[in-house]
Amino acid sequence: MSYIIRFFTWWNKATLSTGLWTLLYGERVGSDEFGNVYYRRRGGKKDKALGFERRWVIYKGYAEGSATPPGWYGWLHHTVDTPPTDEKYEPREWELPHMPNLTGTPAAYRPPGSILATGRRAPAGGDYQAWTPEG
Repeated sequence: MSYIIRFFTWWNKATLSTGLWTLLYGERVGSDEFGNVYYRRRGGKKDKALGFERRWVIYKGYAEGSATPPGWYGWLHHTVDTPPTDEKYEPREWELPHMPNLTGTPAAYRPPGSILATGRRAPAGGDYQAWTPEG
């Protein structure tokens, strides 16, 4: 059953074609604390169409781009050439720990004043007067 799901969906791990590409041409570079596994073209070979090496990730479970830690994100997007496994990566003081994208869930951020935050909107200030029809 899992092969059927992987054949028709791209958001659950990797598709069969990505798995086959990884098996034939991929070189495992490392993994992160979430279980995501990172690959590059075997031997760091440059892609003729792109002009640089291909790098990709196979997520553990649901494919969520926000589940990529900052060090691996930089490597995937060619910001840095050295993967975090080849150097001791220390997060910057301003980097926050990973939080999943909660948009669309009950735990999503609700700013003050949002009718979804408390179920009721706070009363407006004194300069607001509601329009009423004359009649």
